[in-house]
Amino acid sequence: MKTLIAYFSRKGNDYVNGTIRSLSVGNTKAAAEMIAKLTCGDQFEIEPAIPYSEDYDECTRQALEDLKSGARPKLRRKLDSIAEYDVIYLGYPVWWGTNPRIIQTVLDKYDISNSKIYTFCTSGGSGIESSISDLQTMYSNLNIVAGKRFDNPTEEDVKAWLESIG
Repeated sequence: MKTLIAYFSRKGNDYVNGTIRSLSVGNTKAAAEMIAKLTCGDQFEIEPAIPYSEDYDECTRQALEDLKSGARPKLRRKLDSIAEYDVIYLGYPVWWGTNPRIIQTVLDKYDISNSKIYTFCTSGGSGIESSISDLQTMYSNLNIVAGKRFDNPTEEDVKAWLESIG
């Protein structure tokens, strides 16, 4: 079984335990790296061609504009092949109660309908349920089987989740 961890993450100012702190590595990337270590899966960082601001307020403004306009931000780089993966862990931060629009860019571009998809997200307050529901509605052909929200991911939390879906 071949596994891919595809994720979008943003470093810079972010909410951590109720306060804004500067992160050198985004929370979603931290979770993705733990998943990759524990599953021995390949990693693909989803990066926008035009990066989001590292300033929290500016980034949330950009994210809201993307959401309202139905944007599909362009990718900085592409994945060579995705059809070979049986399992995909798809990670993102929750923005405005759902996934960032760049996730739709990826799902529009790549056919992953034959893969089992586990979503994971990071958020200081919002749950993952709406983002999963939104993805299932937009992409009814995908096999999204489970999701997990991490506040401040630890290897213990990630390992427990992987064992629970294992």
